[in-house]
Amino acid sequence: MKIGIDISQIAYEGTGVATYTRCLVEAMVKLNQEDTFVLFGSSLRNKKPLAEFTKRLGAKNVKKKLSFLPPKILEFLWNGIHVFPIETLTGSLDVFHSSDWLEPPTRRARRVTTVHDLAIYKYPETFSKRGGHDIVKNQKRKLYFVKRYSDAIIAVSETTKRDLVDILKIPERKIKVVYEAAESVYYPRSEMLVNETKKKFAIEGDYLLCVGTREPRKNLERVIMAFTEIAAADKEISLVIAGKYGWGDDNLKLKTQDSKLKTHVKILGYVGKEELARLYTGAKAFLYPSLYEGFGLPIVEAMSCGVPVITSDIGSMKEIAGSSGLLVNPQSIESIAGAISKIIRNEKLREELKIKSLKRAGDFSWEKAALQTLEVYRQLFSS
Repeated sequence: MKIGIDISQIAYEGTGVATYTRCLVEAMVKLNQEDTFVLFGSSLRNKKPLAEFTKRLGAKNVKKKLSFLPPKILEFLWNGIHVFPIETLTGSLDVFHSSDWLEPPTRRARRVTTVHDLAIYKYPETFSKRGGHDIVKNQKRKLYFVKRYSDAIIAVSETTKRDLVDILKIPERKIKVVYEAAESVYYPRSEMLVNETKKKFAIEGDYLLCVGTREPRKNLERVIMAFTEIAAADKEISLVIAGKYGWGDDNLKLKTQDSKLKTHVKILGYVGKEELARLYTGAKAFLYPSLYEGFGLPIVEAMSCGVPVITSDIGSMKEIAGSSGLLVNPQSIESIAGAISKIIRNEKLREELKIKSLKRAGDFSWEKAALQTLEVYRQLFSS
């Protein structure tokens, strides 16, 4: 079987789709020496990471095909007028897997697409017009092609599968749920390493941790309001927010400039994986009461580091955390504050949740995801 996979997103390291693509391909290549993997990539200015990735795999059954055409041209050809079969660039294929709603025509290859979430429908206001380019319109057009042409769709959670059925009316039989997993870098760190990182970021004493792009969907404003109630009674605890700038971040900055919170809230921006693993390990609790997620990868990352998790009692957050975290109503400041108070004041509960977190994290692995994805390919190939 010749398996084509679009790895273009690996050029944008630090994004969820880049991590998904890299980890999944690495795991599949490691497990499957029989089939041929044709890794297709398109990037105008950032081809080096794509070439380095395929070289690092070091497998005889991996072939690299980097496009001579820029992404914008391919976007027009494939998601605009839907012409120019992928095999023109890759050679013959049996299956082609797109990890970012790229839906090129094929000559005979069966098509698989991964859908990470439907935030474009659920929270369109968190997307914007950039340089006159309407992202919402463009993404919805991409999903139209996914719905029309994909032979199989991989959803990263049951929540995303339900959204695909309810919103896009895609038949359930076409959708397979394959969970993501944390990278191997996420595991409990020593107290010495935790303290080293706390010192670097000037974090003193106990702290709560939030991770994610700073945008309204992540619900950070309510987290800060809930933390204000906690900080009024406990002057020694801090709130640490790690994540890159996102849409609507200005309101968050204004809230943290409140004189009562200034010394208690730290916004770090993007943090590298090694330091993030240390921050997870040292936190009293990880807070993730998001309003919507397709999966919620930071939950699994935090659990892999053995930290108690507070997350939303809805959608994929409830699905992924299960009974191993404290579930809250993300719309309720009182609910979030109550869960925080419970964890920081109850050492026995904290220890129980740490054990549960590590156990739950073990349910997710890239090896498992790779095996399930390969099975999707095989079913299409044999049908």
